[in-house]
Amino acid sequence: MPRSGSTLTAALLRQNPSFHAGMSSRIAGLFDGMISQVSAGSELSSTVTEAQRARLLRGLFDSYYADRQEEVVFDTNRSWTASLPALMQVFPDARVICLVRDVSWIMDSLERQFRKNAFEHTRLFNSPAERATVYTRVESLAGANRLVGYPWYALKEACYSEFADRLVIVDYDLLVIRPAEVFKLIYDFIGEAPFEHDFTNVKYDVAEFDVGLGLEGLHRVHPAIASRPRQTILPPDLFRKYESLTFWRNLPDSRAFRIVSTPGEDISPDKLATASFGAGTKGIAE
Repeated sequence: MPRSGSTLTAALLRQNPSFHAGMSSRIAGLFDGMISQVSAGSELSSTVTEAQRARLLRGLFDSYYADRQEEVVFDTNRSWTASLPALMQVFPDARVICLVRDVSWIMDSLERQFRKNAFEHTRLFNSPAERATVYTRVESLAGANRLVGYPWYALKEACYSEFADRLVIVDYDLLVIRPAEVFKLIYDFIGEAPFEHDFTNVKYDVAEFDVGLGLEGLHRVHPAIASRPRQTILPPDLFRKYESLTFWRNLPDSRAFRIVSTPGEDISPDKLATASFGAGTKGIAE
């Protein structure tokens, strides 16, 4: 989900010299484009075998990251949860880390970015009608194929798919309050050796990209990880409308792993004795 800590997580993962991670890459678009080129209706559809298609798709990753020396690559894109059937054939052992946050606070964060860039017509909206008021802006972003709605639907699809056990859902609020514990669980999930991360000196910024989007500072992370409580700037009715969409807090019929808190749970650092990640292997709730 956007505004849920994926850039922060990538910035932390990059501290490990064995890992490469960054903001959203272009491979997902190339991946879908490659499939389109060999699908029914194209000139190539009858001449490219399933095995060749898989090799072509794998080759995208090999070529894109050919200059990387790290042992593990985290490719960031919200489209992967909607592309698991193809992705898992190309990378049968792949794992997917899904950052989530209460949707009402995602909308609040995006609205804050919009207001912060008050002299800019951001590219997040397609018309004056969409950006007219906070109501039209939020409703536009919630569309099924838009910035918030699309990854929400894609994640829900993945959580109930046959590949759900390849996912770990990570709650943003837990990440910023108890980062060391959360990262230990992430390392357990991906099967990598533990690494001592510095949660007080995080560095990442892509200023040029954000300026091009019309949202300066969108991907800038704070040097020190900490929870920063605030009052919402959304109207109360709009906030309430979206705060009930956190389906990942209760997934009784899903095999997805979760690093999430339960509603009403105190997750502050001084309450470690009572707070938990739920029942499950190594603290990851199934």
